[in-house]
Amino acid sequence: MYSFSASHNTAPPPRPPETRSFQRVTVNLPGRLMLPNFDEFDCVAAEMSPGDLHMTCKGRPSAGDRIIAYIDHLGRIEGTVLHLTPGGFAMNIVASERKREKLAAQLTWIANKHELGLPEDRRHDRLTPRDTRAELVLEDGRRYVCRIMDLSLSGAALDIEYRPPIGTPVLLGSMRGRIVRHFMEGVAMEFNSVQSREALREFL
Repeated sequence: MYSFSASHNTAPPPRPPETRSFQRVTVNLPGRLMLPNFDEFDCVAAEMSPGDLHMTCKGRPSAGDRIIAYIDHLGRIEGTVLHLTPGGFAMNIVASERKREKLAAQLTWIANKHELGLPEDRRHDRLTPRDTRAELVLEDGRRYVCRIMDLSLSGAALDIEYRPPIGTPVLLGSMRGRIVRHFMEGVAMEFNSVQSREALREFL
């Protein structure tokens, strides 16, 4: 089984592309990447640790670029491009200690899930939005810019600065729902009814 801990090696590898403190594992998680010029591309997190990741993507950033990625099951990941690779790039992950510990737990779950035969802890398949930018609208008409971190037929996780109280009725696109949870990056909303893929077409 996998677990994440800092490496105790004292000698660096012969030609290190970057300094690693954690062991990467294969994850193959789809997501969306935003470059510094705000262009967005589909991407796949191929290998990842709580401190860095290797991404495959058609978008080609430059070494040193600060980028944001929204990875299925993991949410928003920020970091700096370390170097390019054939078909992608490696980046470090800029995160608080608390966020890094959460990532370690999530990655341990993902890495061990198949080995342990564990079921998915979700009611509906997650979908990848074409454009993660959106607006959350409250009943009184107030609008807040947000980014869709995770989208399914029953709800969405949103990266948003304002956190409406739990239970607040909200509107995302044409879908009505309510806030059911707060977390580090934003809020989770549950739709009033299970949506069809056709109803989510504006995002997909």
